[in-house]
Amino acid sequence: MNSKDSPKVDYKALIGNALIKIESLESQLKTIENKKKEPIAIIGMSCRFPGGANSPEAFWEILNQGVDTITQVPQNRWDINDYYDPNPDVPGKIISPNGGFISQVDSFDSIFFGISPREAESLDPQQRVLLEVSWEAIERANIDPDNLLDSQTGVFIGICGSDYSQRLVKFGGTPEAYWGTGNAFSTAAGRLSYLLGLTGPSLSVDTSCSSSLVSVHLACQSLRNRESELAFAGGVNLLLSPEGNIIFSNGKMLSPDGRCKTFDAKANGYVRSEGCGMIILKRLSDALAHGDNILAVIRGSAINQDGASGGLTVPNGPSQQAVIGQALENGAVDPASISYIEAHGTATPLGDPIEVGAIGAVFRKTHSKQQPVIIGSAKSNIGHSEGAAGIAGLIKVVLQLQNQKIAPSINFNQPNPYINWDQLPVQVATKLTSWPTNGKSRIAGVSSFGFSGTNAHIVIEEAPTEVRTQNSELRSEELERSLHLLTLSAKTEKALDDLVNSYQNYLEAENNDNDLGDICYTANIGRAEFDYRLAVITSQKQELVEKLKQYKHGDNFAGICSGQLISKTTTKIAFLLTGQGSQYVNMGRQLYEVAPTFRQALEECDQILQPYLETSILEIIYPKDAQKSSSNLLDQTA
Repeated sequence: MNSKDSPKVDYKALIGNALIKIESLESQLKTIENKKKEPIAIIGMSCRFPGGANSPEAFWEILNQGVDTITQVPQNRWDINDYYDPNPDVPGKIISPNGGFISQVDSFDSIFFGISPREAESLDPQQRVLLEVSWEAIERANIDPDNLLDSQTGVFIGICGSDYSQRLVKFGGTPEAYWGTGNAFSTAAGRLSYLLGLTGPSLSVDTSCSSSLVSVHLACQSLRNRESELAFAGGVNLLLSPEGNIIFSNGKMLSPDGRCKTFDAKANGYVRSEGCGMIILKRLSDALAHGDNILAVIRGSAINQDGASGGLTVPNGPSQQAVIGQALENGAVDPASISYIEAHGTATPLGDPIEVGAIGAVFRKTHSKQQPVIIGSAKSNIGHSEGAAGIAGLIKVVLQLQNQKIAPSINFNQPNPYINWDQLPVQVATKLTSWPTNGKSRIAGVSSFGFSGTNAHIVIEEAPTEVRTQNSELRSEELERSLHLLTLSAKTEKALDDLVNSYQNYLEAENNDNDLGDICYTANIGRAEFDYRLAVITSQKQELVEKLKQYKHGDNFAGICSGQLISKTTTKIAFLLTGQGSQYVNMGRQLYEVAPTFRQALEECDQILQPYLETSILEIIYPKDAQKSSSNLLDQTA
């Protein structure tokens, strides 16, 4: 073929198309990169920690008052007199009689969770506590659990203790089927997914002491990768047999006097403790769109390994520096914006100097002795809860962000001489102080290091200011309803009575400044519906308190209705508007102004009628100037 006959190539068009493809690819890569850094909102949390910290509020009281919650080992765990010996070299003995313990781990309402009493006997109390705390976290997130059925919700649980299975082998008689499902780590997560009907990823994590914070990291990754739309993340640890204490005593890891003296010159090991913490996570963009109550925001997270350190259980300073730096980079957070670090802080003579040195190295360029990073450790209050230690530190930071205060790290009297304090831009929190911002957002880090060498770090920021401002502005624009309806339900009559007590105590609390409408709305739509029910009509908080008291006394007053649901048949509710002659200007106006559903229905009718009416039906019913309006149009049959 003659070259003259060859088709001409439009190089400009080819180049143009190539550039368009490159721009499209760059845009896609940028979107992927942004998703990796997408903030994750914490929308609910609950906990059990030593000292009666059975709620975040109770935990905060322990933290801000600097309470030491360590006690002697309770008799229902083991008889410490049979095991205690101050000499760590005596075989089979425990060097300290102390620990951090939570109460009522032997109590469990198995029927509530659909578990038979026989199966419950074989169920590790760690799984029992996880179910209870997770349910409370759901309620605190204002989620109706029925709405989670078949949802892409993930479950990520840190758990590393198997004390109960040891007790079953020792005292439980002949092994049976329920021992397997009741004590396997995998079912700690799987049982929660099964109970709620969740179809997202479900896994248990054992990286020893860092288990729960690694779980939080994996949950965040799952949300960013769109594997999960919602995620549970947390951890649990119970001390149910003495073998673990014997092992760690023999390894000379435990403090003889049973106290975590983090960063102190007298730091001589840690004290073992119990705990359970659970948070509920959602992508920040989704939480904002759904109007969730955002407690704090996870900006970035990272995990790594110590590798070839000085020994299997010996910390590695460079790895700790690297994991903090990677978490900051993953969240696109400037190190200069970090003002507090919740340290791993186990109070071991070797671990504390390495960790503080690593923190100082990360923030050496952005902080100084005049503007230091404040550090602290919840372990000084509640001990080392091992598989739940990371989530304990994270919840502590969330509470500090919410209260805009930094709690003291107790048992710190004389700085550890092996830490080069003069050369490091760090300062230990020794008293309750306000958390200044200097016009910037409060951002903190949380570290958790496993004795297996797996390290985790989470970067947390306070809830977005615009969310708090938006919520207050929305509330100020709404007209307050003259009456509110509070509905409560429970699985038994006794449980309903307990729930009424909880609401009464909550309403009477001095620091309760929540709006009555918000309280009723959450109770009505953010809770599971059970058969024993109570409904109360009220106009103000004090009136509601009085009516709840009347209900408890068995008084029959107007505005209180209670009973047991017998039939599951659902019926619809309808408004019947009477015929011609009863209409009047401004009828139902208050309902239109305060009830969104009623308002939406009327506005929909208005849209439908606009092509047929010269004047808006809303203007006819609700004229701007009722004095000057004429009822002629309203009185016409048309």
